[in-house]
Amino acid sequence: MGLKSLLSLPFARQIVKNNNKWKKNAVKVQNTVLLSLIKQAKNTKFGKDHNFSEIKNYSDWKNNVPVRDYEELKVYVKEIIDGKRDVLWPGRPLYFCKTSGTTSGTKYIPISKESMPHHITAARDAILSYIAETKNTSIVNGKMIFLQGSPELSKTGDILTGRLSGIVAHHTPSYLAKNRLPSYETNCIEDWESKVDAILVETIDENMSLISGIPPWVQMYFEKLKDRTGKLIKDIFPNFNLFIYGGVNYEPYRQTFEKLIGKKIDGIEFYPASEGFIAYQDTQTEKGMLLCVNHGIFYEFIPSEEFFNTDPTRISLADVEIGVNYVIILNTDAGLWGYNIGDTIKFVSINPYRIVVSGRIKHFTSAFGEHVIAEEVEKSLQEAIATIPAQVNEFHVAPQVSPESGLPYHEWLVEFEKEPENTAVFSDLIDKTLQKHNSYYKDLISGGILKPLIITKINKNGFRDYMKSIGKLGGQNKVPRLANDRKIADKLNIF
Repeated sequence: MGLKSLLSLPFARQIVKNNNKWKKNAVKVQNTVLLSLIKQAKNTKFGKDHNFSEIKNYSDWKNNVPVRDYEELKVYVKEIIDGKRDVLWPGRPLYFCKTSGTTSGTKYIPISKESMPHHITAARDAILSYIAETKNTSIVNGKMIFLQGSPELSKTGDILTGRLSGIVAHHTPSYLAKNRLPSYETNCIEDWESKVDAILVETIDENMSLISGIPPWVQMYFEKLKDRTGKLIKDIFPNFNLFIYGGVNYEPYRQTFEKLIGKKIDGIEFYPASEGFIAYQDTQTEKGMLLCVNHGIFYEFIPSEEFFNTDPTRISLADVEIGVNYVIILNTDAGLWGYNIGDTIKFVSINPYRIVVSGRIKHFTSAFGEHVIAEEVEKSLQEAIATIPAQVNEFHVAPQVSPESGLPYHEWLVEFEKEPENTAVFSDLIDKTLQKHNSYYKDLISGGILKPLIITKINKNGFRDYMKSIGKLGGQNKVPRLANDRKIADKLNIF
């Protein structure tokens, strides 16, 4: 046992002990966070525009600060880009995190000197929680891969700008730097396929113990390793025993990963966003991720079924319930206020507050009023696979409103790693399971408005080829599970 390994366990235990203080007093901590954010930002342009100096409690907050998305905040962001100070948060942002937008194209999300450390601390604490619980200290002795975007930064105005993972790469703690792969030069390669090839060369002979990244892109790395060596991942990296992931639901990938690796390994789920590090898995024995209530973010929640109403219910952590699908709203120490990031979550535990990501409020299929969400399609697929064995690499669900003949239907575009013995029976089982999870969909089927879903098989690597065709292969990019139109489906059908 090396010195680093020897010291990691008592350090992990101390951090967990410290974090238990805010875990057990989450509502009180959140109230403190809100008042602190208001106090710090009351003299900003946004603070003055929204009467921060007069806000004394959460009720006042709701009366003065509306829920917004980026489109409604970008007038303030533009002022920052133009060089103004004290706009959304005191001073100037440390970085802009550049993300893909919808209506406005590129979004520039501010990261402040206050918010930046939370991204590092939360990731660290997730790993330390794992060490404290499992006593598996061996992971700190081996090499670690973080599959991420390029750390090269540009400037927007005078503010350094890049992808979140690239920005975070500049803040790697010194105790991880020696163990971390790939090299800076390799990380800077823009073409994702070339980058993965270079990572393979750098890592294939190393003692890898921890690998982190978005599942579809880690899968690509594993497949290239297997193709190069003819070996399972466990035989290439015998000490690899921890996978850190986020960005998409891991469950649809689990079977494929276990087949590629050749054994089951521990995993830690992260919920990072450009706007802040929201939650992380703090235990291997309970479902869900611990909400980071003490990390410079005040959270609000709107029931997703009410979100598009004129006056939806808007609540703080004190009033959330287990099992309700909420749109999560952020208020951050980087100056995002009443900010809708577009994600939906559910609480699976209260005290401590643990969540699962259930989907995107804009990613749904509701061409016929059914409002099918990601959680429902993913559950339906998993339950079908449990009955009829199959392996699915990727899938996308879209409505077929105007078929050449017959009733409209949901089209499931599926890339199989291993096809079911009978696709028609498999399809029927998914459909019946989806009806069980969504009563509106069931009514449309039984009422003869829709016919049961149809599976369209996508060729091997079809989803990757599609992402490559639109210039979004790799990094933090992923294909949405659902859409309410056929923009993605019609292009996928080519592949």
